[in-house]
Amino acid sequence: MGCGMGKSSLQEKKCSRVSIYSVPAIRAALLIQRWYRQYVARLEMRRRCTWNIFQSIEYAGEQDQIKLYSFFGFLMDHFTPASSERNLISHIFRENEICRDTEWERYFCYKDIEVPDSYTGPHLTFPMTFCGVSKLVEAFKQKQQLHARYVLQILGETWRLLRILPNINHVSVCQTKEITICGDLHGQLEDLLLIFYKNGLPSSEKPYIFNGDFVDRGKSSLEILLILFGFLLVYPNDLHLNRGNHEDHIVNLRYGFTKEILGKYRVHGKKILKLLQKIFSWLPLATVINDKVLVVHGGISNSTDLNVVSRVDRHRYVSVLRPPKVVHQTLNGNRKEDGDGPVEGRRRVRSLTNHSSALPQRNSLPRRSLQNSSISHQLTSSVEDELKRRRRLAGFDQTYKNGNESDSDSDPDFAEAPEANGHDWKQIVNLLWSDPMPQNGCISNEVRGGGCYWGPDVTEEVLGRHNLQLLIRSHECKQDGYEFCHNRRVLTIFSASNYYEVGSNRGAYIRMGADLVPHFIQYQASRTCRDLTLRQSVGWTERSALRALREQLFVHKSDLIRAYQEFDPHHTGKISMRHWASATESVLKLGLPWRVLRSQLVSRTHYGMVDYQQWIKELSITEPKLEVSDTSILETMYKNHSNLETIFRIIDTDHSGLISLEEFRQTWKLLSSHLKMEISDKVITDLAHSIDFNKDGSIDINEFMEAFRLVDLSAHS
Repeated sequence: MGCGMGKSSLQEKKCSRVSIYSVPAIRAALLIQRWYRQYVARLEMRRRCTWNIFQSIEYAGEQDQIKLYSFFGFLMDHFTPASSERNLISHIFRENEICRDTEWERYFCYKDIEVPDSYTGPHLTFPMTFCGVSKLVEAFKQKQQLHARYVLQILGETWRLLRILPNINHVSVCQTKEITICGDLHGQLEDLLLIFYKNGLPSSEKPYIFNGDFVDRGKSSLEILLILFGFLLVYPNDLHLNRGNHEDHIVNLRYGFTKEILGKYRVHGKKILKLLQKIFSWLPLATVINDKVLVVHGGISNSTDLNVVSRVDRHRYVSVLRPPKVVHQTLNGNRKEDGDGPVEGRRRVRSLTNHSSALPQRNSLPRRSLQNSSISHQLTSSVEDELKRRRRLAGFDQTYKNGNESDSDSDPDFAEAPEANGHDWKQIVNLLWSDPMPQNGCISNEVRGGGCYWGPDVTEEVLGRHNLQLLIRSHECKQDGYEFCHNRRVLTIFSASNYYEVGSNRGAYIRMGADLVPHFIQYQASRTCRDLTLRQSVGWTERSALRALREQLFVHKSDLIRAYQEFDPHHTGKISMRHWASATESVLKLGLPWRVLRSQLVSRTHYGMVDYQQWIKELSITEPKLEVSDTSILETMYKNHSNLETIFRIIDTDHSGLISLEEFRQTWKLLSSHLKMEISDKVITDLAHSIDFNKDGSIDINEFMEAFRLVDLSAHS
């Protein structure tokens, strides 16, 4: 018994010792846990704030693009056919509605293009084989460029194949064969190659769906298209391509694809672009898996009807930014023709957000709203006076005419048939441009400027009506590469990793079997990002987002100062933090938490007051040194950098990359009309001569845009 009592007492002493020592250890562990949770929460808050900056700037750019295109449409519909402004832009509204296929066959013939002996890239044979496409993939890995003859040959074969495909592809999966679904790639070839490395190349045993937005923003859009088209030609039943909102030649003018093609193929670039326009219009609009899963690029609306979508003449919508018009020959047999291409027709503009056709009024509406107002005007007795007035007002105080009225400014050479079914057009716009929202209902998507926002009730109704169980869409960048919403009935998949900046987001793709349950594979295409810690990754993307935001603040500095002065009646040069945040949002309209961002943007305050004059000077942005008589034109240039480049690309009809001084002047006149501001000929001439470095009377578009690129000095410090 003595031994037993001794053992019990030893255990009690041991337990008491452990309990004494464990109390501070537990407290320390709890403190560490609490600190770590707060640390991760702060990082997550910074990450979300950074995300909001990138996304707000991106969507504001998309809305500006649509506003500019709507303005061009107004010029087309309301200016006389002989007006210089109308002539500058008329070619972008001519589409290939009445051209015979034989004309296109002749126009895009590649047989007279010789491949020189000095060419070191891949040589292709047709019809395409798996080995041929594999060779193409390896060549693009090695940064080789495919000869224009082969590019045109692939595009021609792709066009012929797409023409026989339905609007909605129906595919089946079974226990032994999964299907892979990829989202936006946006010209990032590294992501596509990584997907193929991890998942395998497309084949009859490994089918793929690529859900649109193959092009723009990245530097390898054409390479992605050629790879996907190559596999489509080899496996037409196992590789499926859906059209995205960036498969649109008007959108390509702003976001880089047009520039990429013309830079890589200076001789045959225009032919390649024209054929791609036609191919984009023939891309299918959706894919349905096992009659239960709908895959579409953007989304749906409360009026989405897949039966209607399946019957739409999709190839008529070369650009979905406006509906097509049927154009007939006149009695005398005259037709308008594009200078280098087949015969094309003209279309009338409409609002992309499904409102009545009126032009946005920039001064009276917030930047994010594309609601339009109507102000009636009677025609003046003099056509010349009316034309001058319209040029002066640039359409911002004039609505579109009623569709039933005759337009005195319409082309005399054309007799236009009644407008194509607007319902069909809206179906396509909503499929390509829409986004989901958490609230019930369906409203116009005024953040992007196109399509709609639809809620969970619309999802339930549309999926139920078509006996579907899941909607897979892309169109939105997600931090983890994918995201569920609407009670897991809607799934967003995005495959372009590091979309905004290195470390900003993962890419992902879906593997789906016969059970129709999505399995996600995430990745980062950048080796640099994979080596970063969470803190380093957040810091990297945060600095990039703040650089972009500082540039936005800088280009609006005059508007910001005026807004700040409204809260500074005594001209002290200082305002409260609350007023600073309110005024900044009223100018930029980005919907950002400015008071949260204050510590990142404003280096110092005095008793809670912001010295806004000094703060503007400390934005650390440098400008080009040019001798210009009116410095306000520089700020206009910075603020509308993308719009100006878009107009340049439109005016450069021969795609030479050069425009004359007169075209340069006309470009600025178009922009000043769009912005409803006056810019004198002298100021424009001074600006033109200051950048005509070799004094040859022409301006290189790329050099001009690069000369006016703002530089954030804080990024180099």
